[in-house]
Amino acid sequence: MSQIRVLLADDNNTFRHGLRKLLEGDARMTVVGEARDGLEAVTLAARRRPDVVLLDIRMPGLDGLAVAREIKHITPEVTIIILTSYDTPALRSRAREAGVSAYLRKDIGEAELLRHVRDV
Repeated sequence: MSQIRVLLADDNNTFRHGLRKLLEGDARMTVVGEARDGLEAVTLAARRRPDVVLLDIRMPGLDGLAVAREIKHITPEVTIIILTSYDTPALRSRAREAGVSAYLRKDIGEAELLRHVRDV
């Protein structure tokens, strides 16, 4: 069974570390990097070539939509999942245009989040 390589990008350290713990509890997943801001997310995605990027929409530097566009330009095959507290129809639409595969709220249940990542 091959590992799903995941990059985490969120400026909230506590949330990001909780995500890492959740994902690493699943034998099918490995976290290949953690980014605290948009530019770091793009840089890590280019270097580590993850299968999935879990990306907050509001981050310092580049926002999540700009990050999604840059990452899809560098690695078109990557799956990007927005994981955010900000949820509006306009943001969802802009995320789809940026190449985002799923737009999830941060209050999603752990099992559902893991299912979305595994469905890659």
